[in-house]
Amino acid sequence: MRDMSVKGIMVENSFAEAFDMRATALIITADSAEWARQAATAMTGFATSVIGCGVEGGIDRELAGTETPDGRPGVRVLLFAVSTSELQKQVLTRVGQCVLTSVGSACYGAIESEEKLKLGAALRYFGDGWQISKKFGGRHYWRIPVMDGEFVCEAVIGMTKAAVGGGNLIIMGAHPRNVLKAAEAAARRIDAAHDVIMPFPGGIVRSGSKVGSKYKTLVASTNDAYCPTLKGAAKSKLGAEIGCVLEIVIDGLSAEAVGGAMRAGLAAIIRLGPEKGALRVSAGNYGGKLGRHHFHLRELLP
Repeated sequence: MRDMSVKGIMVENSFAEAFDMRATALIITADSAEWARQAATAMTGFATSVIGCGVEGGIDRELAGTETPDGRPGVRVLLFAVSTSELQKQVLTRVGQCVLTSVGSACYGAIESEEKLKLGAALRYFGDGWQISKKFGGRHYWRIPVMDGEFVCEAVIGMTKAAVGGGNLIIMGAHPRNVLKAAEAAARRIDAAHDVIMPFPGGIVRSGSKVGSKYKTLVASTNDAYCPTLKGAAKSKLGAEIGCVLEIVIDGLSAEAVGGAMRAGLAAIIRLGPEKGALRVSAGNYGGKLGRHHFHLRELLP
């Protein structure tokens, strides 16, 4: 099948190849929405790629008091890793350093699952013997004394093995400002979806990577086929009209969530049109040999 022009934008006959991951969801609450977001933002910092950060994370959505366990404003955070042990390590480190320390915060699990990770069951030792165990509504919490009162957190939280990481859209155009407009439009639509995150800053990444490198110490390196400045020097996938490429990477709690987010992002790019936005859209894959989840762009067209 050939590439297809949709309202002036060329949609390549390609697919995003995504991978199975472990994931958990946390609800962080505070006395105000501002402080709940402060804790969530700190917790999801340096969480763009499992390659260098160990985990991919981000804010799923903000929650009203009617949606949280303690009736206060909250933020739902998603964390993704390649193994249960790494996810467990990252949850404890990030909650311990960024949520326990944040003013007025509390932390709860947001996934019901037989698979469990420790949270308060491990962090309780910070209480130095003054921590209090509390069971309420069939759930187990720990109350840890801190200088502004107590840090309340759930003892264990649920984890899913059905998560998917690596959904993506590659957005190409003539001018950086137009490509950025298209990427921002897609990111806004995806951000409105539930159960997905875009782990890179603002949901957009300019440093797309390929597997391997000429340097033995690196497992990934710049995707030279999509670097406009390397046209003529490397084996490029870019036509003469392309001067900028940006990528959106999507992780979700399910394949359906990732596919829905990619569909929403693609629709936003097409709606903006080629005069103000992108000229071409593609997706990154490894020939279908590594990840079992394949999201074909042609099947995601609005």
